[in-house]
Amino acid sequence: MLPKYTRILLKLSGEALMGDKNFGFDNAVIAQYAQDIKSIVDLGVQVAIVIGGGNIYRGMNEKETGIERAHGDYMGMLATVINGMAVQAGLEKIGVFTRLQSAIKMEQIAEPYIRRRAIRHLEKGRVVIFGAGTGNPYFTTDTAGSLRAIEITADVILKGTRVDGIYTADPEKDRNAKKYNSITYQECISGNLKVMDMTAFTLCMENSLPIIVFDMNRPGNLKRVVTGDAVGTLVTG
Repeated sequence: MLPKYTRILLKLSGEALMGDKNFGFDNAVIAQYAQDIKSIVDLGVQVAIVIGGGNIYRGMNEKETGIERAHGDYMGMLATVINGMAVQAGLEKIGVFTRLQSAIKMEQIAEPYIRRRAIRHLEKGRVVIFGAGTGNPYFTTDTAGSLRAIEITADVILKGTRVDGIYTADPEKDRNAKKYNSITYQECISGNLKVMDMTAFTLCMENSLPIIVFDMNRPGNLKRVVTGDAVGTLVTG
């Protein structure tokens, strides 16, 4: 079975790691994700990962918490490193070689983010996990994922969510919502379909980087996407 893509960036939400919990990690979810990632590494696909931090810390209202936005964003960046370490542990437990790179220096835990080094790791078959976002406040992990995907010349961004694609409305709230099998960047913008935040989305659009939104919680879906099955929703120009 030949993969359709040579190098991918997998974007995962921190909330997905919670499973049915209200906070932290669900070990079963991490184990499933690790097995799915291993299945495509075994096909020879080069895999980079960006994970959000919402299961540990999500930006809160400054008026309510007294924590200014920039300070809160740095807290969120640290949460993404914790999530990166959790996924790294899950992958290495099943024999997948990994490297965790951080946009904020923390030498005892992760390598500093160096683009050329990250690409070399990918070429050697290691899964590279990018932590701490872009290293700057006011940017989401969606933007970090888009930026890193462009920097490493990934073929596609695979956005793993808990729904099986992009819909005309939120399918968890609207039973009449219809799924798109494919859609253009402009249609997403005109329809106000929140695939990613606008900064991240614009980066992908300007660099003609396709996005596939799919259900990561269904075992085997990642491999199906990578091998070219019509899974999820494809966003292109």
